[in-house]
Amino acid sequence: MGRSICIEERALQAVKNFESGYNCSQSLFLAYADLFDLPPSLANQLSVSFGGGVGRMREICGAVSAMSMLIGLHHPESVADDMKTRIQIYTAVQEASSRFKEKYNSIICKKLLSKTEAAKREPIPSLRTTEYYAKRPCSKYIAEAACIIGKILSEEIKPVI
Repeated sequence: MGRSICIEERALQAVKNFESGYNCSQSLFLAYADLFDLPPSLANQLSVSFGGGVGRMREICGAVSAMSMLIGLHHPESVADDMKTRIQIYTAVQEASSRFKEKYNSIICKKLLSKTEAAKREPIPSLRTTEYYAKRPCSKYIAEAACIIGKILSEEIKPVI
């Protein structure tokens, strides 16, 4: 990777992405995709289906899913039986998820949303309006996930001097 990370800037970018119409997973994934030389269009395509708790099923939070995908990119597994790398990945995913859950008591979308919003499992995304953003807590979850993944990625990145 070799690039330094300004975690606060990445978190702000992730929230800006969300507030411009990307879903929770895309917002976070796009904020860090450049570290892995992923073109924005590919990052967008890879992460879109994880929004709304995976396909709007309200399961694992899309921002948590994006953290998991970024960890997988950070520790690429080169062969199917690379258990050392897989252990690193699983450990980092569990750590990221634990940090998020410690702050919000869950990583499950339907538990993080209000009861009204959590009940909406249909595949049709909500229109992005001022009212939508006012009642949606997702920006704070995305910002927190961006900080968590930034710290995890930074633990192995040497600062640029």
